[in-house]
Amino acid sequence: MLRTTTSTVDGKQISEYLDVVAGEAIMGTNVFKDFFGAIRDFVGGRAAAYEKEMGKARAIAFKEMEEQARELGADGVVGIDIDYEVVGPDGAMMMVSVSGTAVKFR
Repeated sequence: MLRTTTSTVDGKQISEYLDVVAGEAIMGTNVFKDFFGAIRDFVGGRAAAYEKEMGKARAIAFKEMEEQARELGADGVVGIDIDYEVVGPDGAMMMVSVSGTAVKFR
């Protein structure tokens, strides 16, 4: 399925706008990731554990969005927006949400 953050696709003409589709994933973080992430933030560098969890959450959210689009008979999703949020008590969870418009192409 074609996915894009743009509202148009070069070489394709949208024949029908079906509906807004979305996917969300909320991932809990554990004490060890928090601890090592804080050390990494203090000394600089990248927090690989967080990056890995964010990647998993993004993949889940995209999968959910695509499943909704397929159920509508879509060929693609345009205008995709990706949001990252920290939620829960003391920011103990991270949420990734994606949304876009399911479309059919000519």
